[in-house]
Amino acid sequence: MSDPSANTLTILGCGTLGTAILCGIQDALSSSSDASSIPASIPSRFIACVQRASSGARIEAVLAVGASCAPTQILVNDNLAGIRASSAVLLGCKPYMVGAILSAPGVAEALSGKLLVSICAGVTIGQLHELAPKARGVVRVMPNTAAKVRESMTVIAPQMGLPEEDLEMVQWVFSQIGRCLVLEEKHMDVATALCGSGPAFYALFVEAMADGGVLMGVPRQAAVEMAAQTMRGTAAMILEGQHPAIIREQVSTPGGCTIAGLTRMEDGNVRSVIARAIEEATNVAGGLGGKKK
Repeated sequence: MSDPSANTLTILGCGTLGTAILCGIQDALSSSSDASSIPASIPSRFIACVQRASSGARIEAVLAVGASCAPTQILVNDNLAGIRASSAVLLGCKPYMVGAILSAPGVAEALSGKLLVSICAGVTIGQLHELAPKARGVVRVMPNTAAKVRESMTVIAPQMGLPEEDLEMVQWVFSQIGRCLVLEEKHMDVATALCGSGPAFYALFVEAMADGGVLMGVPRQAAVEMAAQTMRGTAAMILEGQHPAIIREQVSTPGGCTIAGLTRMEDGNVRSVIARAIEEATNVAGGLGGKKK
């Protein structure tokens, strides 16, 4: 008889990011015309563990909108049952909740032999191993809120010696909600600043650009659309391989409006302020998991 927990992914704390990840996997499974392109280790069953019945109803409503091909069970206040019925667990709670969740009675034993994937900022692989010593492997992952529109930038940091099939599964899962990079764990706090906090920083920049447009008489909605699409297009060019400095130089004609605007930005130390913002966010990210400096 086959193991009912085989290829079952349980999401503990299925909030905005957890739901986006779940929907991304479901969409990929339902739209794939070539089953051979999907790794054998990819989950085919899902369990979403939530604290409130209203959260479960929200997830069910979201899944009902799409074409779901894999069964999803909603469990309210029953993390232990969800872990026991899984082959892999995605930890999607707030960082300060990790200790309480993983040290709850029976949880460490239930995680025995299972893969533990954490999207909790600041919680290290070492800390996760201490709380789940019998897990077969631990992976840290940092996606961002753009997962909601399948445009996340996700950084993956696996433990040393993680089985290749486990890393392949994690990469596949997060590639369904955007782009992925695999880096060493030492880079995860910076990844939290660049990727996790990044949407807020870019949103502020778009707001400021739009404010400038409004200042010069453009209607607010139009100014926001122009600023956002310009950022999106520039990002697309960079992701295709164009260097940011080359794009900047190509737009900056002698005596033109672009170089005038850039000079004003340099007057305000914009480049330094942005770099320092990443530095500050990185330092704060390092303390979110309760690590001692």
